[in-house]
Amino acid sequence: MIKTIYIEKSIKNHPRTKKILKKFPNSTQILCDQYKEIFNRKKQNFRIQKSSPSLIIAKKFNNFVLPTPKGLGIGSNKNYYFSHMLNCLYDCRYCFLQGMYESSNFVLFVNFESFVKSIEKVIKNNLSGEKITFFSGYDCDSLAMESITNFVKFFLPFFQEKPNIEIELRTKSVAIKRILNFEPFDTCIIAFSFTPDEIARKNEHGVPSVKSRIEAMKKLSNAGWKLGLRLDPIIYHLNYKYNYKKLIDDIFLKVPEKSFHSISLGAIRFPRKMYNKISNLYPDEKLLSKHFVKENKIISYPKNIESEIVSYCKEYLKKYIDENKIFSFDPYL
Repeated sequence: MIKTIYIEKSIKNHPRTKKILKKFPNSTQILCDQYKEIFNRKKQNFRIQKSSPSLIIAKKFNNFVLPTPKGLGIGSNKNYYFSHMLNCLYDCRYCFLQGMYESSNFVLFVNFESFVKSIEKVIKNNLSGEKITFFSGYDCDSLAMESITNFVKFFLPFFQEKPNIEIELRTKSVAIKRILNFEPFDTCIIAFSFTPDEIARKNEHGVPSVKSRIEAMKKLSNAGWKLGLRLDPIIYHLNYKYNYKKLIDDIFLKVPEKSFHSISLGAIRFPRKMYNKISNLYPDEKLLSKHFVKENKIISYPKNIESEIVSYCKEYLKKYIDENKIFSFDPYL
């Protein structure tokens, strides 16, 4: 899968670096001073590079934990995210990462212990005792590259010892084997992102099928894990009512309501600069050319369309689940 690996000189002898390199004995391995000299080079083409991305093994020095965007949350008063990787294994046409980064290469930060120190600092400074949720899966998929990263193997035991702190692992992956090796704990949420099958087949390249993701949720549910359902982005299209109804029915046919910690809803949206960059990468992509308007530097659907599609999904979900478990993200906040 990975033909070329760049390694920062300062962490070439790091134990995690050595383990990763052993997995790719036939790869071309190149030392560099800093990952940004590869990752941030100008005039890279994200679209072309995506067909054969390289891996960059690096050390992160700051901004280990950051507040989530305003309005995003699943019930906690304090919400933070952290990213052990930059970029995703999958190739979704609507993914904002295409507009955020110059490169589609993967960056893996191997100094996991530094993330833990920052997370512990956030917890220690929470003098009010308010509920905190940490999110993984903002800049990458939490599970898709677990066989390389060992992210779950390292971080789940840490969060198991924090009974009052929630961790969400967001994913489209079905790589759940390692999670199933752990005892479930209620403050860990395995959150799966979905669009209806018709949209997924056209726009989610390399992603496990909707059916296989539902089966993965079922296995986790049977094992006692708490789940999240993330209908984000909700995409407006001709048969959206039928398709979202079918998706929701299919999920709750396999997974009981009691297994869900929360459900979140959000229409597709982009910051304007990201949208322009992605549109230039895919000038013929119909998904990126229909219905959008600019509002407060956000490119999204007109408010009436956004309200219509989010409200429809929310009302239909109430057939299966308590409204208090449903959260909506408002990009205009």
